[in-house]
Amino acid sequence: MTASSQTAGGGASRRRTSVKNPRQRTGASAISVQPEAAAPSRRAFAARISLGSVFASESSNYFLLLGVTLFLVVFGFVMVLSASSVDGIGPDAVTQGIYAAIGIPIMLIVSRLPQSLWRRIAWPALIIAGFLQLLVVATPLGGGNSQNRNWLSIGGLQFQPSEAIKLAMIIWLGVFVSMKWDRVTQWRYMLLPIMIVTGAAIALVLAGQDLGTVMIMAVIVLGAMFIAGIPLRQLFAVIVIITAVGWLFVMTNQSRLERVTAFLHPQSTDPNSNGYQTLQGTWALASGGIFGVGLGNSRSKWNWLPEADSDFIFGVIGEELGLIGGIVVLALFVALAFIFIRIIRSSDDPFVRVTTAAVMVWLVGQALVNIGVVIGLLPPLGVPLPFISHGGTALLSSLFAVGLVLSFTRSPSPSKRQVALR
Repeated sequence: MTASSQTAGGGASRRRTSVKNPRQRTGASAISVQPEAAAPSRRAFAARISLGSVFASESSNYFLLLGVTLFLVVFGFVMVLSASSVDGIGPDAVTQGIYAAIGIPIMLIVSRLPQSLWRRIAWPALIIAGFLQLLVVATPLGGGNSQNRNWLSIGGLQFQPSEAIKLAMIIWLGVFVSMKWDRVTQWRYMLLPIMIVTGAAIALVLAGQDLGTVMIMAVIVLGAMFIAGIPLRQLFAVIVIITAVGWLFVMTNQSRLERVTAFLHPQSTDPNSNGYQTLQGTWALASGGIFGVGLGNSRSKWNWLPEADSDFIFGVIGEELGLIGGIVVLALFVALAFIFIRIIRSSDDPFVRVTTAAVMVWLVGQALVNIGVVIGLLPPLGVPLPFISHGGTALLSSLFAVGLVLSFTRSPSPSKRQVALR
């Protein structure tokens, strides 16, 4: 009786199980349909995760440098739009926006490239850039104004090969120092080749009478050699040579001498005089006061301040945004220098350190030179304010240089050799 009841109970249990199993299978099949129905949303979610992972692993230096650079580019576009708005939205603002739209993606693409690429293309890039600059000074393809010959026109496209030379020279300096790091203190293996190669590049630009670019290139070389650890007595000898060559270059030409010394006496109101630009730049800054006259309300840009949207755009910034606006611009470039120094100190690869230092000296040093010209501390040298002044080639080269440094913040240094930072 008990056994039969147990058997009956077991059969009932099995029957109940057999009745429930189809329902479970039906439910399971229903559940299995849900992922298929939700597949598009899951793929979209996975795409968002994948896109986010592109920047998820980047360092704080990466985001700091990227953020400051993008802010400077946007700020520069706004100021070029304001400075060139005398006749409405001028072509300068349009071209500045186009070059910014091209340069920012180039910067991001360059930031994803491996360091090994720069080591392979250092020599070819320098040779090609030098050849293009040679076309500027030796063929009818080159052009410029009465003082500088620094533009190359090919097929209706105009650009400045001197900007490409600066980039190529910086990459070459980093590669060469990393290769000869064991002999950094031996002048015949380190200093002498650097002086020959960079001296040839600078001479090509000097042949086009572009004194401002030549000065920036010389400072780049000195900054790179200092970070590389070349002895100070050797650097002092280089500074003496550069100073002597520069003095000879200025003194042998009367127009260059007048241009260099004009900023000492900027009282002339003749638009054709060399001191006129400095005088108008000073008046623009003075009329801005502390808070400025308001964005777009500059009076100096109405054909009073020469090169209002390029070399003397800092005068428009000081007039429209006042002392506060000028301090903000200075603070942004100080922030750039701080970020570059962080990147230098976080790496132990000589290539990364020297290349980053050269880019820092270029961008920050050129900004200080430009501002120094506007406030009357330096003679007019035709040096634009990085990221802010109007100029397509200068903007593209600056963004390319930042992309190069961004690539260093993404990947670990391939070398473990220490470079002593003074």
